[in-house]
Amino acid sequence: MSSIILMNDPRVVGIPVQECGEALVDLRQLPFVEVDDRLADPAGAYARLREGVAWRLGRAARLLPEGLRLLATEGYRPLALQIQYFEEYAAELRKANPDWPDDYLRRQTSRSLSPPEVGPHVAGAAVDLTLCTTSGTELDLGTPVNASPEESEGACYMDCDRISPTARRNRRTLTAALATAGLVNYPTEWWHWSYGDRYWALATETPAAQYGPVTLDASVT
Repeated sequence: MSSIILMNDPRVVGIPVQECGEALVDLRQLPFVEVDDRLADPAGAYARLREGVAWRLGRAARLLPEGLRLLATEGYRPLALQIQYFEEYAAELRKANPDWPDDYLRRQTSRSLSPPEVGPHVAGAAVDLTLCTTSGTELDLGTPVNASPEESEGACYMDCDRISPTARRNRRTLTAALATAGLVNYPTEWWHWSYGDRYWALATETPAAQYGPVTLDASVT
């Protein structure tokens, strides 16, 4: 797991963005993905993604075994909220580890939350999701969505071998559909998948990202 490239890595941060101007669309208006409201906000930002990402989720949904659905918990995240989440988690880690140097603290924080300036969610390029049945029952994927490395004892890492055979099988099912549709996983979070952002560009050896930070009001028509 030490070889995982984290979001704060210069190889990620240094990738340029050639913004394509694609709009955010509302997943709740599309038929292929269930949208959970556990992180709902009044503006509905949590349910929005760039159109190209949403299209690929549709393709992934059609690749799932019969009886299974994608269950999205959060897509677009406004910059102010990303800053809040990042600073709160960093403060939590600092309290537990007061001797960590600042650069190491930032690296450890980046395991679970992207630095705001490179955040895939801020670009509308990332979605947190899991699997559920057509009746809405969530499948076991080893940890709850958004479990930190500390509270899950590392089981949130995609390749953790300390999860049940059932959870491992369900992760393979999720991965097969999403990767085939062109999305990439952030390896510290089995639920985090993206397309068109800097991390995707690094993983796919694409020269530039196509989605940069976006604001909700400018994207909704």
